[in-house]
Amino acid sequence: MPQLLPLRRFLCAGAAGLAAFLPASAPAQSTHAELVSFFHEWRDFERPDVVDGVPDYTPEAMARQAEALVDWKERLWGFERDGWPVAHEIDWHLIRAEMNGLDFDHRLRRPWARDPAFYVMVFPSRSDVPAHEGAVMHGWIDTWTYDHPLSEGDAQELARRFGAIPAVLEQARGNLAGSNARDLWEAGIRSFRGQAADLRSYAQRVAGTSTALDDALEEGARASEVFADWIESELPGKYGPSGLGAEAYTWYMHQVKLSPYSWAEQVTLMRRELARSHSSLRLEENRNRDLPELERIATREEYDRRLNASVDMYMEFLEREEVETVQPWMDAALRARMGTFTPAEPGEIRNFFSEVIYRDPDAFRPHMHHWIELARMEEDPHPSPIRATPSLSNIYDHRSEGLATGVEEMFMHLGLLDDNSPRARELVWIMLAQRAARATSGLMLHGNEWDMERAVEFAGEWTPRGWLPDGDLVRGEQHLYLRQPGYGTSYVAGKIQIEELLAAEALQEGGDFTVKRFFDDFYAEGVIPTVLVRWAMTGEKDPILEVGAEPQEAPWR
Repeated sequence: MPQLLPLRRFLCAGAAGLAAFLPASAPAQSTHAELVSFFHEWRDFERPDVVDGVPDYTPEAMARQAEALVDWKERLWGFERDGWPVAHEIDWHLIRAEMNGLDFDHRLRRPWARDPAFYVMVFPSRSDVPAHEGAVMHGWIDTWTYDHPLSEGDAQELARRFGAIPAVLEQARGNLAGSNARDLWEAGIRSFRGQAADLRSYAQRVAGTSTALDDALEEGARASEVFADWIESELPGKYGPSGLGAEAYTWYMHQVKLSPYSWAEQVTLMRRELARSHSSLRLEENRNRDLPELERIATREEYDRRLNASVDMYMEFLEREEVETVQPWMDAALRARMGTFTPAEPGEIRNFFSEVIYRDPDAFRPHMHHWIELARMEEDPHPSPIRATPSLSNIYDHRSEGLATGVEEMFMHLGLLDDNSPRARELVWIMLAQRAARATSGLMLHGNEWDMERAVEFAGEWTPRGWLPDGDLVRGEQHLYLRQPGYGTSYVAGKIQIEELLAAEALQEGGDFTVKRFFDDFYAEGVIPTVLVRWAMTGEKDPILEVGAEPQEAPWR
């Protein structure tokens, strides 16, 4: 594989020795197969070494990884890409973004050294995006991937993996020494109380499978509780900010998330969408002022009937309105994620999205396109292994959450809710308002403009109808947004990127444009940042994708 020589060797060679390092002729063009092979090597490198069953995130190990990353970047820039098709260039940029993400983590975010919740390992349920939300250490345990009752082999494996939790948390205490990010520490207490509860719940589910598994789960739960106590005891000495600052946040958006919007631009966009959603809601309410309010689903039977009918309606809508090509596996992907009925007293608020779903499940149905996306990745994976593999650093989040949020409004405009009560349209604007409000809070936290309580207050105040009264829920969301920069704005900023792409595609194609071809082409590019999809679909290359002949240092370093 043609590669650039390590820069330090090049600079130290001197004039006399320089000729030895120069190729005799122009290097041959690199191949996509070489890039794929490099990608697999890179992913092996990104994972830390495992010592006695514990991933090594100690300062010494992370320093070694950071030093070696320099050479990995030089190897990536060593690919001869002149004449590459856009599809291959896109794959190269995905690897570049992943490397930038790890570089950023070593230089600034440092989750293994600043964020106690980084060491949460147990995940009882699947995320609706391609990988875990937030920064997650290697060695995580997805209990939802195991068949139950457990086989003997799976029980042994889980006993070993759960058994590593006490040692992981012992290492974490040393790794976190010197961290001063108060909001991350305070939220970490809840994270580990939650892990202890998850471990004890799982222990009840698999009780008696094996003594070793029972013991490992109990020890892991106890260690998680003790770790939460330790975080709480350390909290009074933590007083520093947890946000990145506006300049670093902007670099992360451009160079890792491949989102074209700066911190300041996103603040403006969120304020605009917050105003638009509230004003649209009030106009809808005025139009519907003589209509009765939407009643909440009241029984388990009604819930099951209406949720199933909602899937039926949605699949028929996609076909009838020629929105996208419908595949046989889509129906099952949606139907498997309908949830179950939860009773509530009159006037009791369940949680925000339940308040929407229990009034009209059709309004929220497009957001569940997440599960169609995940099914597509399994049933019809992208031919490039680089795109078929979920990107590191949640690089896909503006694309994934932006689509799920964007189609709520887009499909409403296409007629999805026309057969419902007109009041169902109000729910779409309420959801957009809530997402714009919490995104604004997240931006202010990362900009170190607000503290956590101001962020919680704002999100609750600007969510219509008082449907976000649970401060702990909002704190949990804002904790995620602090841990994964850009996630909070991905729902709305990602939606806007897709709307811009739709407009650009329609302008290019003129009278030949169709909604169905747009969405089919959009999905065909994989769950990757929309600026890359736009490059593939329209030929327009965003300025954030322009890179020099060698890796560049970030200006804020």
